[in-house]
Amino acid sequence: MADVLPLVEARLRSALGEPDARAAVTFLGTDRIEVLRFTEGDVVRYATLGMSAQPMADPTAVLADPVKGPRAELILSVRLGVADTDKVLRPLAVLAASPQVEGLIVAPGASLDVGGALWPGAPFTSVLVAESGGLVDDLELDAPADPVRFLPLLPMTPNEAAWKRVHGAGALQERWLNGGTDLRDPLRRSVPLD
Repeated sequence: MADVLPLVEARLRSALGEPDARAAVTFLGTDRIEVLRFTEGDVVRYATLGMSAQPMADPTAVLADPVKGPRAELILSVRLGVADTDKVLRPLAVLAASPQVEGLIVAPGASLDVGGALWPGAPFTSVLVAESGGLVDDLELDAPADPVRFLPLLPMTPNEAAWKRVHGAGALQERWLNGGTDLRDPLRRSVPLD
């Protein structure tokens, strides 16, 4: 099968425009992960490029299928100029490398923890993986390969992450919706959870 990354980058560019910056991170024993930055108005979007090069494999499988299996890239959208969000590049690359490093299958509803602030001063240490198909359409690949899904990441405070573990992703998203939460605010406080 042809390299999917040029197709993925083309899909990102057609949906988000030209990136105004890009950075690459390589972790020992993994493929290179790039993070592209797209700025539109007062919103900056960070999209990974490299996570979808290989399908995510079930960690219990004896052999990983080189073609079949879910593929994804991650997208984080935040308000521009409110915080030093460009420091999110490394944590995003770590999350994108987690299927290779830890054998994780990243899917909607999952929580991903970065073990520290997403960027300096951020009240968030983890993200909720949302459903694909809103900002960037899924990229269909030749059969039998699964499509590449572009999964939005929603930053969570530690309290929100703990509440989500008990009540589920849907309940947390409902709280955000009912509370009128601006999920792009890089300095927002936790939604009321009582």
